[in-house]
Amino acid sequence: MKNNKISKLTCMMLMVSMSAIAFCIIKSIPLFYGFFVGLVFSVILLRMDGFSFYCLMDMIWKGIKDCSTVYVIVLLMGGMISIWIASGVVPTMIYYGFEYMGHINYVLACFFITAVISFVMGTAFGTISTIGVALLGIGKGLLIPTPLLLGTIISGAFIADKLSPISALVNLTIQITEVKYKAFFRHTLVTLIPAVVLSGIIYYILGRNYAAEIDLVTLNTYQRNISQTFFLLPILLAFPIVMVVLAIFGIKIIPNMTFGLVSGMGICYFLQQMQIKEILGVLLLGYKSNTGINQLDSVLRGGGMIPMLEVILIIIGAIALNSVLEGTKTIHPIVDCMVSKIKTKGRLITTTGILSIVLTTVTCDQTVGILLPGKFLKSKYKELGIRKTTLARSIADTGTTIAPLIPWNVNAIIITAITGVGATEYGIYTVLCYLSPMITMLYGYIGLKENRNEKQENIGSC
Repeated sequence: MKNNKISKLTCMMLMVSMSAIAFCIIKSIPLFYGFFVGLVFSVILLRMDGFSFYCLMDMIWKGIKDCSTVYVIVLLMGGMISIWIASGVVPTMIYYGFEYMGHINYVLACFFITAVISFVMGTAFGTISTIGVALLGIGKGLLIPTPLLLGTIISGAFIADKLSPISALVNLTIQITEVKYKAFFRHTLVTLIPAVVLSGIIYYILGRNYAAEIDLVTLNTYQRNISQTFFLLPILLAFPIVMVVLAIFGIKIIPNMTFGLVSGMGICYFLQQMQIKEILGVLLLGYKSNTGINQLDSVLRGGGMIPMLEVILIIIGAIALNSVLEGTKTIHPIVDCMVSKIKTKGRLITTTGILSIVLTTVTCDQTVGILLPGKFLKSKYKELGIRKTTLARSIADTGTTIAPLIPWNVNAIIITAITGVGATEYGIYTVLCYLSPMITMLYGYIGLKENRNEKQENIGSC
């Protein structure tokens, strides 16, 4: 861009890109077409504005290459889900879950279980694709609507991206804002605790309604059909537990998921007596159960690496478009325009949240929603006497947390690929993800008391 004003070029790029994505969502067309249209249109306009074609392609290639681990994780997720069902790991969880979950508020339990595990694992994706899938399967068997249950699980899982000391996004946030993790953790609890309490109350009320409708006869029928279809052993419950323990001890998500996938394939062969050709078919194409009960079969199906290829194309499209917007500084004038005239603390915090949400929405990823506000607003926070931990917390509570609610965001795309449920369905139940932005902005106006002379908080982590 030639100046700091929001040019017609910027507006056209964003408008065409968002319109193409929205059209794909409305018409149920694969999203990667929308990203491709937005990318091609943006490249053409930027070439007309003076950027070299080589430079633009280099931005795109670097962005795609830097996110190569994401593609591996998506493929592993697809394979692990189908293998864990076929091996009997997920059916065993569901079978024994029916024994113990029929007499509790299952929705509330899911929220707190995923919140604790996600904080330990440090990844929302890892939580949703492992324990989340199992909890979702049990909940379906308990006749709880899938969008409600998935929204509950996502609410708990995204505490990882907000607060976990081993989360990549948390560490990016504290590094870019130059604060220590201990100070960030303490400061974030101010808004997180009210959000968790309010979410818990809402989930208790929702869960109470469904707990009364559980049909124990139906659950017994489900258990009988599961035990007739799969060879079940309690020891199979150890595999997801081991994966959580490995995450606690710092094992990264790819080796951890590979362990889960390979172990599951071994169980398929030795315990479920599946042939190697059959196992490979499940790994690549997904699993379809045949228990004799349609509702149960709808739970015990899905996954596969090949169905995840479309998801990878969508992620590549989102990353490519994001790389062009960030590399050419197309969205920087938006930041300047939003913060240049701010004079009050409350308005600055509110603007930080809105800016982080806008950037996460426009760029289809949380990273820019962290980087740009973190870089450009530090001086403004210092000018108004607000400590940097408030900046870090405001970003974590807004742009980071809102991601799964945006249908074209990479987070929502992967969640939909894993579960088959879209953001427009589960979004209303993802309570924590929209309560957090509301609470932090409200706190900025009515609860902010900052001391300009407090000691500086330097870069650090846990």
